[in-house]
Amino acid sequence: MHPIIGHIGPLTIYSFGLMLAIAVVVCSFLLSRDAKKFGISQDVIFDFAFWVILAGIVGSRIFFILLNLPDFIANPKQVIMISNGGLAWQGGLILGGLTGLFYIRKKSLSLRLMADLSAPYLALGQAIGRLGCFLNGCCYGREVSWGIYFPIYDAHLHPTQLYEAGYLLMVFFILKNLQRTAIIRGEIFSMYLMFAATGRFINEFFRADHVNTAVGLSVFQIVSIGVFVIGFYMWLRLRRPAKAII
Repeated sequence: MHPIIGHIGPLTIYSFGLMLAIAVVVCSFLLSRDAKKFGISQDVIFDFAFWVILAGIVGSRIFFILLNLPDFIANPKQVIMISNGGLAWQGGLILGGLTGLFYIRKKSLSLRLMADLSAPYLALGQAIGRLGCFLNGCCYGREVSWGIYFPIYDAHLHPTQLYEAGYLLMVFFILKNLQRTAIIRGEIFSMYLMFAATGRFINEFFRADHVNTAVGLSVFQIVSIGVFVIGFYMWLRLRRPAKAII
């Protein structure tokens, strides 16, 4: 598609990296604006966002590399070529989540409040990132006659990047709307886990950049099932009357 947006002198601007940068700036700004209503300073939020996003990118890359280890062993230089794509959301959720938890504890912030404030922007950031995948041509779908033509593959493919981007944008608006009515802190984040896992599980059926396991599902689908179960368990636990916040 358009993996390279342009050049500024010797600097090459990659579409995937540009969309990641846009996602970081937009989501950090919006999160800091929301957190200000709860007396949390912008400096705290920007530091929080920086470390969580950095850990999320590293975790996503590590997980992707582990799933495609033979390819990276054969061509180790590709390990650092994030501009070509190759991030696995589930790995980013794990490492980014652990980093966020450490930071929240260190700053004595409310874990549930921070999780709920961040959840919609996790979905929004992923949606913007998927646009980068579309421009880059990675995370591609199966061949279909009415699909979008991808010159790099010389085929018409399911635009799975756009499917996921549209779905995650919808999730963003749903979660933002729920923030106005939710009375149980932590509930928004648990719903994000369920929504994100469901979308990825379904979208995998249309993608062509993975190999199914012996049970007929991709590794990403299996992990998504685990993420959904965790989110559903959290939701059930939080729905107990004693957890309600007056």
